[in-house]
Amino acid sequence: MLMLRTLLTTSIIVEILVIRAAAGETRSTETYRRIKAAIDATPSVDTHDHLWPFDRLPAYTQTKAGRQVNLSGLWRNSYLSGYNPVIPWKPDDDFDSWWGRAKGNFENVRSASFYRYQQAAFQDLYSVDFDQITDEQAHELNRRIVENYRDQRWVYHVVTERANIELMFNDPHWACLDFAQSYPWEVLVFNVTTLFRGFHPGEYTNEGGPWFGDPYAFAKKHGLPADTFDDYLKIVERLFIEAKDKGVASLKCTLAYLRSLRFENVSHERAAAAFGKRRQQLSPEQVRDFEDFLMWRLCELSAKYELPFQIHTGQARIQTSNPMNLVDLIDANPKTKFILFHGGFPWVGETAVIMQKHGRHVWIDSVWLPELSYSTAKRAFHEWLDAFPSNHILWGADCNHAEGIYGATELHRRCISEVLAEKVTSGDLIEEHAVHIGKQIMRDNALELFPQLKDRLWKHKGVKMEPGPK
Repeated sequence: MLMLRTLLTTSIIVEILVIRAAAGETRSTETYRRIKAAIDATPSVDTHDHLWPFDRLPAYTQTKAGRQVNLSGLWRNSYLSGYNPVIPWKPDDDFDSWWGRAKGNFENVRSASFYRYQQAAFQDLYSVDFDQITDEQAHELNRRIVENYRDQRWVYHVVTERANIELMFNDPHWACLDFAQSYPWEVLVFNVTTLFRGFHPGEYTNEGGPWFGDPYAFAKKHGLPADTFDDYLKIVERLFIEAKDKGVASLKCTLAYLRSLRFENVSHERAAAAFGKRRQQLSPEQVRDFEDFLMWRLCELSAKYELPFQIHTGQARIQTSNPMNLVDLIDANPKTKFILFHGGFPWVGETAVIMQKHGRHVWIDSVWLPELSYSTAKRAFHEWLDAFPSNHILWGADCNHAEGIYGATELHRRCISEVLAEKVTSGDLIEEHAVHIGKQIMRDNALELFPQLKDRLWKHKGVKMEPGPK
């Protein structure tokens, strides 16, 4: 009996090791290479980024040589800095002094996805292996980055040619009510998060914190009254009209960073009780009533103005950002097209169940997921493709500089190609269908959900995107 148990245990261990080895070898197979090549060649529609105007990129660093985008700026504005310290660049630093302090910052994150995506960019765009970088190579990499960012053609080149992105949804949270386009391939997004603070104008001053996008300033500019709660709701709808006129394609909400994603269907009377009062005069319950009512109103306007609603789920205020909290809201608003961002990480399985129940008006967006955890993204794509139709999966890079956008795009293509190759190898898909699914995720699903984008496609015309005159 003991020998039998030993044999069974050994057999299970061997089977697990074989499965793991097979998964690790997927990228060395011809099936993977063919699928990856087909997906690489597909001009993509990136459904979410934060690419600032070129002269305002967050990666700019003040150096002794002036204001530059350098290696420090790229790492400081990567996802690595959110999970692992990156030594800041001091005003009196030169590169060698900064690098001498910073090069040890990467020792504990070599296997982390939030490091690997930038490593992929340095490898492909600069032919530098950051895993084995020498001091001399780091110095030269920094010099080349600084030189590249002297001209915004670098951003155009990386985004539209190297990353092969044809259209990019851009969330300008730094000026979310301006609806101003900075790049010709950019698709505007209306970030509605600041509207939830509209119970008092003081929320948009220094007293209220760094809330960009003041609806009261918008109302003043357009001569709209703002004295009552109903006035405020009219301002909100007027913003929808303005957004639609300016070519906005989608809404975006990041309230999950601040509060629960459970929104009750609050009465107009309860919500109005908070209007005109400063935060100090309100209880947390009154603030929540105002926010809850507004979310339901935004869902109605989303349907009315045909602007699908991107909602940040997971990896925010993790106690309450599970996408399951949105189910009642989703169920009660069948005409609203909901897009659940980040796949609900880490609740990717729960998100799949929501799709099975409400898949006709809900989409999953894997934006950011491979950079958070590549292995979770792989599991998610396997589960999602098992659980619901493949035309309801989107992707996005969610970065604010060219190298980040490239790296996030590359990780997505690798991850999707790997999953599809494994399904082909296991006999669950034929290769033709796998390639079709990959193209759906990277491009076709967005064009199906946002049909107005088809008029903006340009790559098939042989056009080369170039920045206009300054």
